[in-house]
Formats: sequence, C-alpha cells, structure tokens
Amino acid sequence: MSPELISILVLVVVFVIATTRSVNMGALAFAAAFGVGTLVADLDADGIFAGFPGDLFVVLVGVTYLFAIARANGTTDWLVHAAVRLVRGRVALIPWVMFALTGALTAIGAVSPAAVAIVAPVALSFATRYSISPLLMGTMVVHGAQAGGFSPISIYGSIVNGIVEREKLPGSEIGLFLASLVANLLIAAVLFAVLGGRKLWARGAVAPEDGGVPGKGAAAAGTGSGSGADTGTGGTGTDTGGGGTGTGTGGTAPAAVAVRPEQETGGAEGTGIRLNPARIATLAALVALVVAVLGFDLDAGLTAVTLAVVLSTAWPDDSRRAVGEIAWSTVLLICGVLTYVGVLEEMGTITWAGEGVGGIGVPLLAAVLLCYIGAVVSAFASSVGIMGALIPLAVPFLAQGEIGAVGMVAALAVSATVVDVSPFSTNGALVLAAAPDVDRDRFFRQLMIYGGIVVAAVPVLAWLVLVVPGFG
Repeated sequence: MSPELISILVLVVVFVIATTRSVNMGALAFAAAFGVGTLVADLDADGIFAGFPGDLFVVLVGVTYLFAIARANGTTDWLVHAAVRLVRGRVALIPWVMFALTGALTAIGAVSPAAVAIVAPVALSFATRYSISPLLMGTMVVHGAQAGGFSPISIYGSIVNGIVEREKLPGSEIGLFLASLVANLLIAAVLFAVLGGRKLWARGAVAPEDGGVPGKGAAAAGTGSGSGADTGTGGTGTDTGGGGTGTGTGGTAPAAVAVRPEQETGGAEGTGIRLNPARIATLAALVALVVAVLGFDLDAGLTAVTLAVVLSTAWPDDSRRAVGEIAWSTVLLICGVLTYVGVLEEMGTITWAGEGVGGIGVPLLAAVLLCYIGAVVSAFASSVGIMGALIPLAVPFLAQGEIGAVGMVAALAVSATVVDVSPFSTNGALVLAAAPDVDRDRFFRQLMIYGGIVVAAVPVLAWLVLVVPGFG
C-alpha cells in the first residue's frame, strides 16, 4: 500500500473516531500527524509542525477575544439594536444585509477570512438575540464573502487570473466574478428559504427596543435545545444594559421573537442599550480593525489581539470574562486538522491524487473529478492554494480544445470556495467560533453536514453549467 493511500485512510479513521466517540477531532488529527508524519512520511517534528496554521490560530484567538470583549461590555448588543433600526425592524432583511456586507468587503479587496472575521460575530449575535438559525446566518455571511471574492480587484480574483495568465490560458475576469456571484447568490436564496427565511418574513417587524438581554435569548432556531454546559458562552449571561446581572436560561428557544421591554434590565424605560465609554472604545476598535485590515493590509489576527489588549487594559473586568469565551475547543479542532493536511501536502498526497485524475483520458470526466478534488481539499485547506495546484494540472487536457478554459477555471473556482462553509476551513471555523450561546457540538455537526452536502452537490452542478457547455 502506498504512503499516500495510507495517509488518506488514516484521515478517514480520524473522522470515524471523532464522530462515533465524541473525541475532539483536532486532538486526533495531531496524533495522526505525528504517527503518519513520523512512521510513513519520515518527517521530523519540524516537518510536522510546518503545517501548523499559526496565522489561523492567531486569527481565531484574536478575533474571538476581541468580540468576546464586545459581547461582555454590550457593544454587540448595541450593534444588533442599530441593525434592527436600520432595516426598520425587519429582521428577515438582516441575513441579506450581512451577505451584501461581506460580499462588498471581499469585492473591494478584503481577504475572505478577514471579511468573515469582521462580520460574523455581529451577525451571529443578532441571530442569537432574535432566534434566527445560526446556520442560516453563518452560511449567509460565508457565501456573501465568496460572492464578491472573485471580482477583478479582489484577492482571490487577482490570484486566479494571475495563474491563468501565467499558464497562458484564455480567461475572463468578469466571467469568473459573475460565476461565483451567481452561484453563491442562488445558494443563499435556497438556504434562506429552507432555514426559516419565510418564517422571518411572516414575523414582520419588531421594535429595536424589544431585543432580549444577553443570556435571556435561547438557542437560535434550528439548533435544538441549548445547554448551560455549552462549550462556548452558554450558561449565565451578563446584562449589558446597565450595572446589574442576569442569568441565561440556556434552554429551548422561546416562542416570542424578543424579550418584552419590561424584562429589559438595562437602559431606562425600555429604551434599550446605550453607549458608554467602554462601548464607544470598542466600536472604535472594531472600526480600527476594519481600516487596518482593508486599508493597510495588516494581519487580522494580530491586529485583533492588539486591540483586545488595549481594551483589556482599560477595562480589565470585561477582559476576565472574555478570555473564558475564546473558543479554545474550536481552535484545537481546526489547528489539528490543518496540521494533518499539512503533512499530507508535505508527503505529496494531494499532488498524487490530482495527477492521477489529470492522467485520465476522458477530458470531461477528468474535469469533474478535478472539481471534486478541489472541493474536498478546500474544505480543509487553502482554497486559493488548491486552485493554484489544480489549474496547472488541467492544462494538458485543456490544451486538447475539448473543454473551454474559461468555464473550467470558473468551475474550479466555485467548487473550491463555496465549501468554505466547512467547519474545518478558515471561514467555517470563524463562524463556529463566533456563535454565542449555542451548543457548539451541535452547530459543528450542522456545519459539517451542510459542508458535506455542498461538497457532494456543487462540483457536479458547476461542471454541468460551466464546463459541459464549453465556455471559453
């Protein structure tokens, strides 16, 4: 049995054990990376740790820490109220606002994970407060980021178009952008209809003042019943409207959309959450994060950690609560899995699989298999990285002229990026880590199941629509 096949079988075993024995998949993946890397790939510790996603670790910790502070001092709740007022109480519009916002950020040059890191915590806080499915809200944020991700001036678009030019293939920058935009828009519309969007429309408008206080809103629709022993931020919740504290129920979602004004212990006469120095400073920090990432191309994780430290120094009580809300179990899971994927890349497993497919004599069959490889690998690793590996592998059969290069590149781009809703990808991990007051194990399974559906369905649909007609 070849080393590459052994490494793939070990990955399957990791999935099986994690899902049947409730063991953290990240811990299993670290053990697998050590075993396979040492015994099969003959790697030393440095070679194994080369795949550790240090940048993603900092992004996950930094962003969740900063937004945990924002939750602790009531800033996210103030933003939620502001969002309700912006759409005049029509909560059904908020998922689309978040979709458009992340799409706009990536279209003008933000890296997709940076846009998701900025928007997801606010979006999911809103989902928790108004009993919107966190799966709906989280996937709308991610698909929004991918919808704008291939504009001609975006990071992904610039990279893929550069690869196409380097390989001397015909390309269409606008065609690539529209393919991703339309695909993600259609997926978002289906998700909105399936995951409760119609009920949100039927709900009508709510008054911004009627929002529930943190800890009183129960698990969002679609997540089932919550538990006070949630690995995230469930259990007791701190009232952000004033100086008092309250306890979260952690139970089943209430039938009402929001808590009545008389239950609002913060603010005066049900006027809602007001700005104070801590919240103003936190809002300034969030704006600074956006400017630093988009305007100055600074690292989102390091910037978030720095801003969180500044806020913690000024208001240490909020910081003490926030540190416990960093999604450490999610950090372990994602970093472990990606470290193992790094071992696979180091020992050539991914290249081996891609070359095997590229050698198939039937171009259309090779094309759909490459789309599936791009989807499967991108669910765990860098989407742009796998496109950079697969587009060159497609060159030999593209040169035969039986398949249009424009359609093939667009199909690969769509297949490799829509799967970023997977909890093992950067975007999916950010959504999982940002969701407050949910059963994280259940939410993780929901994201994993949905990611599996996307991996199974989207590549063949992209192939049928973009490759089979022979575009380009």
